[in-house]
Amino acid sequence: MSTLTAVLIIVATVAALAAAGVLLRARTGTGSGTRSLKRRFGPEYDRTLERHGGDSESAHQDLRERVERHGGIRPLPLEPEIREHYAAQWTMLQERFVDAPRQAVADADEFLTRIAATRGFPDPDRREEQLAALSVHHPHHVEGLRTVRRAVHSKSASTEELREALVHARALFEDLTAAGDSTGNGDARARSVSGRHRGHLLRPGSGA
Repeated sequence: MSTLTAVLIIVATVAALAAAGVLLRARTGTGSGTRSLKRRFGPEYDRTLERHGGDSESAHQDLRERVERHGGIRPLPLEPEIREHYAAQWTMLQERFVDAPRQAVADADEFLTRIAATRGFPDPDRREEQLAALSVHHPHHVEGLRTVRRAVHSKSASTEELREALVHARALFEDLTAAGDSTGNGDARARSVSGRHRGHLLRPGSGA
Protein backbone atom coordinates (compact mmCIF):
# COMPACT_ATOMS: atom_id res chain seq x y z
CA MET A 1 0.00 0.00 0.00
CA SER A 2 1.39 3.34 -1.02
CA THR A 3 1.71 6.27 1.34
CA LEU A 4 -0.87 8.23 -0.65
CA THR A 5 -3.40 5.39 -0.41
CA ALA A 6 -2.85 5.11 3.35
CA VAL A 7 -3.35 8.86 3.78
CA LEU A 8 -6.56 8.77 1.73
CA ILE A 9 -7.91 5.89 3.82
CA ILE A 10 -7.14 7.75 7.05
CA VAL A 11 -8.77 10.96 5.75
CA ALA A 12 -11.88 9.02 4.69
CA THR A 13 -12.08 7.30 8.06
CA VAL A 14 -11.76 10.57 9.95
CA ALA A 15 -14.45 12.17 7.77
CA ALA A 16 -16.81 9.24 8.34
CA LEU A 17 -16.29 9.42 12.11
CA ALA A 18 -16.87 13.18 12.10
CA ALA A 19 -20.11 12.78 10.13
CA ALA A 20 -21.29 10.09 12.53
CA GLY A 21 -20.54 12.39 15.45
CA VAL A 22 -22.53 15.25 13.92
CA LEU A 23 -25.48 12.93 13.28
CA LEU A 24 -25.35 11.59 16.83
CA ARG A 25 -25.25 15.10 18.29
CA ALA A 26 -28.17 16.15 16.12
CA ARG A 27 -30.23 13.19 17.27
CA THR A 28 -29.30 13.74 20.90
CA GLY A 29 -30.08 17.45 20.64
CA THR A 30 -33.49 16.74 19.14
CA GLY A 31 -34.33 14.31 21.90
CA SER A 32 -33.15 16.75 24.54
CA GLY A 33 -35.18 19.53 22.95
CA THR A 34 -38.28 17.35 22.92
CA ARG A 35 -37.88 16.50 26.59
CA SER A 36 -37.34 20.16 27.44
CA LEU A 37 -40.47 21.23 25.58
CA LYS A 38 -42.51 18.45 27.15
CA ARG A 39 -41.37 19.50 30.63
CA ARG A 40 -42.13 23.15 29.96
CA PHE A 41 -45.48 22.78 28.23
CA GLY A 42 -46.90 19.61 29.77
CA PRO A 43 -50.38 18.94 28.31
CA GLU A 44 -50.01 21.89 25.95
CA TYR A 45 -47.20 19.98 24.19
CA ASP A 46 -49.55 17.10 23.35
CA ARG A 47 -52.33 19.46 22.23
CA THR A 48 -49.93 21.33 19.95
CA LEU A 49 -48.62 18.09 18.48
CA GLU A 50 -52.19 17.00 17.79
CA ARG A 51 -53.03 20.34 16.15
CA HIS A 52 -50.05 19.82 13.82
CA GLY A 53 -51.27 16.36 12.85
CA GLY A 54 -48.48 14.60 14.74
CA ASP A 55 -45.75 16.53 12.92
CA SER A 56 -43.26 16.97 15.77
CA GLU A 57 -40.98 19.30 13.81
CA SER A 58 -43.83 21.75 13.14
CA ALA A 59 -45.09 21.44 16.72
CA HIS A 60 -41.64 22.12 18.14
CA GLN A 61 -41.21 25.16 15.91
CA ASP A 62 -44.60 26.45 17.03
CA LEU A 63 -43.76 26.05 20.72
CA ARG A 64 -40.27 27.54 20.38
CA GLU A 65 -41.67 30.57 18.57
CA ARG A 66 -44.14 31.10 21.41
CA VAL A 67 -41.33 31.00 23.95
CA GLU A 68 -39.28 33.43 21.87
CA ARG A 69 -42.20 35.88 21.57
CA HIS A 70 -43.68 35.61 25.04
CA GLY A 71 -41.18 33.90 27.34
CA GLY A 72 -39.84 37.25 28.50
CA ILE A 73 -43.17 38.41 29.93
CA ARG A 74 -42.97 38.98 33.67
CA PRO A 75 -46.56 38.83 34.96
CA LEU A 76 -47.47 41.87 37.00
CA PRO A 77 -48.47 41.30 40.63
CA LEU A 78 -52.03 41.77 41.90
CA GLU A 79 -52.79 43.73 45.02
CA PRO A 80 -54.73 41.66 47.58
CA GLU A 81 -57.82 43.87 47.29
CA ILE A 82 -57.87 43.43 43.50
CA ARG A 83 -57.49 39.67 43.89
CA GLU A 84 -60.37 39.58 46.36
CA HIS A 85 -62.50 41.69 44.04
CA TYR A 86 -61.81 39.30 41.17
CA ALA A 87 -62.77 36.36 43.38
CA ALA A 88 -66.07 38.01 44.29
CA GLN A 89 -66.77 38.73 40.62
CA TRP A 90 -66.09 35.11 39.69
CA THR A 91 -68.48 33.91 42.39
CA MET A 92 -71.18 36.21 41.00
CA LEU A 93 -70.46 34.92 37.51
CA GLN A 94 -70.95 31.32 38.65
CA GLU A 95 -74.21 32.24 40.35
CA ARG A 96 -75.49 33.80 37.11
CA PHE A 97 -74.87 30.50 35.37
CA VAL A 98 -78.06 29.07 36.94
CA ASP A 99 -80.30 31.52 35.07
CA ALA A 100 -78.16 32.29 32.01
CA PRO A 101 -75.53 29.57 31.40
CA ARG A 102 -74.43 30.70 27.95
CA GLN A 103 -74.10 34.33 29.02
CA ALA A 104 -72.14 33.30 32.12
CA VAL A 105 -69.68 31.34 29.98
CA ALA A 106 -69.34 34.28 27.58
CA ASP A 107 -68.70 36.51 30.59
CA ALA A 108 -66.02 34.09 31.79
CA ASP A 109 -64.26 34.41 28.43
CA GLU A 110 -64.26 38.20 28.63
CA PHE A 111 -63.33 38.21 32.30
CA LEU A 112 -60.32 35.95 31.85
CA THR A 113 -58.98 37.99 28.94
CA ARG A 114 -59.23 41.17 31.02
CA ILE A 115 -57.51 39.61 34.02
CA ALA A 116 -54.74 38.34 31.74
CA ALA A 117 -54.27 41.86 30.34
CA THR A 118 -54.13 43.19 33.90
CA ARG A 119 -51.31 40.75 34.62
CA GLY A 120 -49.32 42.06 31.65
CA PHE A 121 -50.28 39.64 28.89
CA PRO A 122 -51.37 40.95 25.44
CA ASP A 123 -54.58 42.98 25.41
CA PRO A 124 -58.03 41.41 24.83
CA ASP A 125 -58.17 42.70 21.24
CA ARG A 126 -55.17 40.45 20.47
CA ARG A 127 -56.77 37.25 21.61
CA GLU A 128 -54.64 34.77 19.69
CA GLU A 129 -51.46 36.43 20.90
CA GLN A 130 -52.83 36.43 24.44
CA LEU A 131 -53.60 32.71 24.20
CA ALA A 132 -50.09 32.02 22.89
CA ALA A 133 -48.56 33.97 25.78
CA LEU A 134 -50.77 32.24 28.34
CA SER A 135 -49.79 28.86 26.89
CA VAL A 136 -46.15 29.67 27.71
CA HIS A 137 -46.81 30.78 31.29
CA HIS A 138 -49.91 28.72 32.17
CA PRO A 139 -49.60 25.63 29.93
CA HIS A 140 -51.54 23.36 32.29
CA HIS A 141 -54.68 25.49 32.35
CA VAL A 142 -54.71 27.67 29.21
CA GLU A 143 -57.02 25.13 27.59
CA GLY A 144 -59.72 26.39 29.96
CA LEU A 145 -59.88 29.65 28.00
CA ARG A 146 -60.08 27.80 24.69
CA THR A 147 -62.83 25.61 26.13
CA VAL A 148 -65.09 28.50 27.08
CA ARG A 149 -64.57 30.10 23.67
CA ARG A 150 -65.51 26.90 21.88
CA ALA A 151 -68.58 26.54 24.09
CA VAL A 152 -69.69 30.13 23.51
CA HIS A 153 -69.40 29.78 19.73
CA SER A 154 -71.09 26.38 19.62
CA LYS A 155 -74.81 26.86 19.11
CA SER A 156 -75.39 23.22 20.01
CA ALA A 157 -73.51 23.25 23.35
CA SER A 158 -75.66 21.73 26.08
CA THR A 159 -75.99 23.19 29.56
CA GLU A 160 -73.75 20.42 30.87
CA GLU A 161 -71.08 21.23 28.27
CA LEU A 162 -71.29 24.88 29.23
CA ARG A 163 -70.94 23.94 32.90
CA GLU A 164 -67.86 21.81 32.18
CA ALA A 165 -66.36 24.68 30.18
CA LEU A 166 -66.81 27.00 33.16
CA VAL A 167 -65.18 24.44 35.46
CA HIS A 168 -62.14 24.25 33.15
CA ALA A 169 -62.00 28.03 32.97
CA ARG A 170 -61.93 28.31 36.74
CA ALA A 171 -58.57 26.51 36.85
CA LEU A 172 -57.04 29.24 34.69
CA PHE A 173 -58.78 31.92 36.76
CA GLU A 174 -57.17 30.49 39.91
CA ASP A 175 -53.79 30.41 38.17
CA LEU A 176 -54.06 34.03 37.09
CA THR A 177 -55.17 35.25 40.52
CA ALA A 178 -53.03 32.96 42.69
CA ALA A 179 -51.73 34.49 45.91
CA GLY A 180 -48.02 34.73 46.54
CA ASP A 181 -46.96 36.95 43.65
CA SER A 182 -48.14 40.31 44.96
CA THR A 183 -45.28 40.75 47.42
CA GLY A 184 -41.97 42.43 46.75
CA ASN A 185 -41.40 46.07 46.02
CA GLY A 186 -45.01 47.06 45.46
CA ASP A 187 -44.37 47.77 41.79
CA ALA A 188 -45.95 51.15 40.97
CA ARG A 189 -46.66 50.09 37.40
CA ALA A 190 -48.53 47.03 38.65
CA ARG A 191 -50.64 49.22 40.94
CA SER A 192 -51.52 51.60 38.12
CA VAL A 193 -52.38 48.72 35.78
CA SER A 194 -54.57 47.13 38.45
CA GLY A 195 -56.31 50.44 38.95
CA ARG A 196 -56.94 50.98 35.25
CA HIS A 197 -58.54 47.57 34.90
CA ARG A 198 -60.75 47.96 37.95
CA GLY A 199 -63.40 49.51 35.67
CA HIS A 200 -63.36 46.46 33.40
CA LEU A 201 -64.53 43.98 36.03
CA LEU A 202 -67.69 42.06 35.30
CA ARG A 203 -70.83 43.41 36.85
CA PRO A 204 -74.09 41.50 37.47
CA GLY A 205 -75.96 41.15 34.22
CA SER A 206 -73.07 42.55 32.19
CA GLY A 207 -70.85 40.82 29.68
CA ALA A 208 -68.04 43.35 29.95
